[in-house]
Order: sequence, then structure tokens, then C-alpha cells
Amino acid sequence: MYRGAIILESLKTGATLEQIPLVVHRLTRQSIDSASSAQPPVWSILEFEVDDAQAGALADALTRILDEPGWYADFHNEHEIFVVFPGRVFRYPHDDPAGRAEAQAFGRSLGIPEPQLDWAEG
Repeated sequence: MYRGAIILESLKTGATLEQIPLVVHRLTRQSIDSASSAQPPVWSILEFEVDDAQAGALADALTRILDEPGWYADFHNEHEIFVVFPGRVFRYPHDDPAGRAEAQAFGRSLGIPEPQLDWAEG
């Protein structure tokens, strides 16, 4: 199973995610000090699990429904990490600092604040 998080405010207005079963572990709403001017200061965060067989489909779906600019979603299992931006997926093993650096560089190019480029590795 992959575990991850989706910030609900990062989804395009009218977006729908269907046909990919998720196990919801927690839904929180919190104030974010590092929000950029293009992001709301309060976020709703959905923490979830998705079956290994559905991870690629989830990444593909998120590339279409994540809003721009400056949003991403991430999820991981014990072996690899998915970092999904609008229109782009990074998938790399836990022990690949170059893969992480490439995803972070892409995030910076979208204007994502540095403190937000902190996805979990495991």
C-alpha cells in the first residue's frame, strides 16, 4: 500500500476523482504559514492509502485534476515515492537523491515555496 496526502484546495474547481479506491486515514484542516500568494492560508488535507495496483492510475488522475500554479500531491510505499504535479509525475526509489532533487527543482520552477517541498520519504 502507498500512503500519501492530497490538499483538497489543490484540486481544480469541478474536479472529480473516481474509480480509484482510497482508504482515508485522516482529514484535517489547518492554517499554513508558508502558503504562497497563489494559495489559500487554510488547507484541508486528506491522508490516504491506495493499493499498489492503483498507484499509477492515481498519479495519472492527479496530473489532470491538480490545479496550477504551485500544487502537488505525494504518496509512497516502502520502496518508492510518487510526486505528482499538474501534467507531470515523478516516480523514484527511496534511495535516489537525484530523483528527489529533480522533483524538487520542478516544484521550484512552478513557484512552490521551499518549505512545501518536504514530502515524506517513507
